[in-house]
Amino acid sequence: MTLMILGVCAFVSLIVGIAMEGWPKGAHDGLGIVASILLVVFVTATSDYRQSLQFKDLDKEKKKITIQVTRNACRQKMSIYDLLPGDIVHLNIGEQVPADGLFVSGFSVLIDESSLTGESEPVMVNADNPFMLSGTKLQDGSCKMIVATVGMRTQWGKLMATLSEGGDDETPLQVKLNGVATIIGKVGLFFAVVTFAVLVQGLFVSKLQEGTIWSWSGDEALKMLEFFAVAVTIVVVAVPEGLPLAVTLSLAFAMKKMMNDKALVRHLAACETMGSATSICSDKTGTLTTNHMTVVKSCICMGVNEVGNDNKASFCSEIPESAVKLLLQSIFTNTGGEIVINKDGKREILGTPTETALLEFGLSLGGDSQAERQASKLIKVEPFNSTKKRMGVVLELPKGGLRAHTKGASEIVLAGCDKVINSNGEVVPLDEESINHLNATINQFANESLRTLCLAYMELENGFSPNNALPVSGYTCIGIVGIKDPVRTGVKESVATCRSAGITVRMVTGDNINTAKAIARECGILTDDGIAIEGPDFREKSQEEMFTLIPKIQVMARSSPMDKHTLVKQLRTTFDEVVAVTGDGTNDAPALHEADIGLAMGIAGTEVAKESADVIILDDNFSTIVTVAKWGRSVYINIQKFVQFQLTVNIVALIVNFSSACLTGSAPLTAVQLLWVNMIMDTLGALALATEPPTDELMKRSPVGKKGNFISNVMWRNILGQSFYQFMVIWYLQAKGKAMFILDGPDSNLILNTLIFNSFVFCQVFNEISSRNMEEINVFKGILDNYVFVVVLSSTAVFQVIIIEFLGTFASTTPLTCSQWFLSVFIGFLGMPIAAVLKTIPV
Repeated sequence: MTLMILGVCAFVSLIVGIAMEGWPKGAHDGLGIVASILLVVFVTATSDYRQSLQFKDLDKEKKKITIQVTRNACRQKMSIYDLLPGDIVHLNIGEQVPADGLFVSGFSVLIDESSLTGESEPVMVNADNPFMLSGTKLQDGSCKMIVATVGMRTQWGKLMATLSEGGDDETPLQVKLNGVATIIGKVGLFFAVVTFAVLVQGLFVSKLQEGTIWSWSGDEALKMLEFFAVAVTIVVVAVPEGLPLAVTLSLAFAMKKMMNDKALVRHLAACETMGSATSICSDKTGTLTTNHMTVVKSCICMGVNEVGNDNKASFCSEIPESAVKLLLQSIFTNTGGEIVINKDGKREILGTPTETALLEFGLSLGGDSQAERQASKLIKVEPFNSTKKRMGVVLELPKGGLRAHTKGASEIVLAGCDKVINSNGEVVPLDEESINHLNATINQFANESLRTLCLAYMELENGFSPNNALPVSGYTCIGIVGIKDPVRTGVKESVATCRSAGITVRMVTGDNINTAKAIARECGILTDDGIAIEGPDFREKSQEEMFTLIPKIQVMARSSPMDKHTLVKQLRTTFDEVVAVTGDGTNDAPALHEADIGLAMGIAGTEVAKESADVIILDDNFSTIVTVAKWGRSVYINIQKFVQFQLTVNIVALIVNFSSACLTGSAPLTAVQLLWVNMIMDTLGALALATEPPTDELMKRSPVGKKGNFISNVMWRNILGQSFYQFMVIWYLQAKGKAMFILDGPDSNLILNTLIFNSFVFCQVFNEISSRNMEEINVFKGILDNYVFVVVLSSTAVFQVIIIEFLGTFASTTPLTCSQWFLSVFIGFLGMPIAAVLKTIPV
């Protein structure tokens, strides 16, 4: 709007100037304003365009989804964009249906069609109702689907074609800064109106004294126009349109860099919110640990054995053949994974890391996956979910009869067992001694940081129907396996970094409490004064008990998704914390949604979890979460630096032009000069300060939290101190400059105003360097690492030389002598030691 007013101003100036002084001399003022406006628009448009390209790249990343597909009789992973009609897609619980297709085979398939139909009730898909639509999600079960249509021909594609996806909402910081910008804009408007009134009144008074109030020359009309241009330019300088630009630039820059650091930001606001995080609730498996699992210990037929490549033969010889057969049948039929031959003819295991570990264990015992699967017919499958913490299948055996296999969390499956296979391969009742032995084994495995799974089976009556649920008790325990999942490298250091940054890390896992405690100690999460609690115990606590308990909780084991949700909600509401939560399963969606920042796992995470999250951690690594927090803090600090820099320029430019207009009847900074200052301050300042990379120092200070003031006392100290220095220098030059430089003659005013303009600009250049760090005196640390800052600063200095030496007619400047240049730069440089002294003043 202000640029439009300036455009009108330039147009009138051109007409009046050409009419008065002819072409080209009379056009200089008008063309100068036009050139400035075009430059401002070009730079702003370029930065906006670059930012939109970044968002396009990020949008592409968001939509990168890989799925398992059978094509040409070969099962493989591929992008959803490479799907073709006729492909067989393998879908599991929590995944999104990637295309329109027909159900081929599967078990207990429930589809959430709310994204398409708005109906919250899930739809059962089977041979009678085989239609599966793109964009819907598997709420339960697993199945195979044949693709019918892809891309824009699907129901989802047709729906999306009628919509244009809206951009991100404004982030909380942008909303806050828009408020600041509005207030500053109003103040600027007030100053502009008063400045214009004072300048016009001065002209009217002089004409009254001369008695020429009714006769106006072209020069006087031009003067009125100049006054109007100065007033409008004060508004342009005062309105900090660079604030929203700085936020967007900083966020876009951070998003792009975070992408390189394996974090995909889905919502802009998450960047800055993560900087204020005070608590992180993290999963264990795959986030704190590597998710590369192997079976290292087992307790089959009541005997505990190490599992290694060198003792496979002796391992099998110690277990009765009948038990080995049952074990292999359990491993190869009761699984969500699959062993396939890939394009290169090599064997590949597909599935979750836990399933992969078990299948590898089965293969190492000499098992044949295909033979086991073909030997018996699959009647029913109940896939694993985090509520039941178990999965099961029902098989029709070759010689007749039905058998159910189940596996899952050791304590839960063992509680459903009443028999066990002994060392002779016989099924015997599970007495107290055996239960104690198995529980001791589970605890022993767990204390060694092993993830434990119990495998069990039971013979079913012939009357069992596939519509019936699997029994929860009456099983015979085959054995317990201990799966090693090593802690990721760098996790311990990342947890220590969080602690020094004032961020509390809590482990929330569905695993056994002893395993959780062992790994939490290894990571440095569980300390001597912390508490480890199980989900069922946590659920039963009253509000008063939770109030005293929650601050001490560092580990929550055997937790259900609702336990996680309750913990997050309590932390946010009762303790007013800013909480980040990691999640990978469909059932984590409520906690991810409840948290201030939801972090979904890119590898292990389901599509439902990713949809609910604000940030997707592409490598599932806890260290990446710490990097996100560091970038979040960097965004917040960078924008604070920019606001400090901009407010200083605002205050000085306003006061100088206003006081000068009131006292001398003219403004020392012309419209073109103020537009150049505005560009240094807004667009170039935003580019330079908003793209500072994060430093390790950021993680040594406390988080801002929800209640921190954006413009801190430290910022006010720096703003007011620097503004006072700049104002005093410019005021002194205006009052005593002519005498100081022995300026006389017709050009003395022009030279003095050029000196003031030059000094003012170099004050901003050096103030920009001082603004790199609001509290530290050494502002040069790492300056060369930020090439954008160096380029912007160098460009500003070069352009300033060009404006002074070569664009005098447009910018109302005149070339300066070497001594005048030296003084201008020295005045600017003097702002840096003053800024350093200001930083020593405690606030």
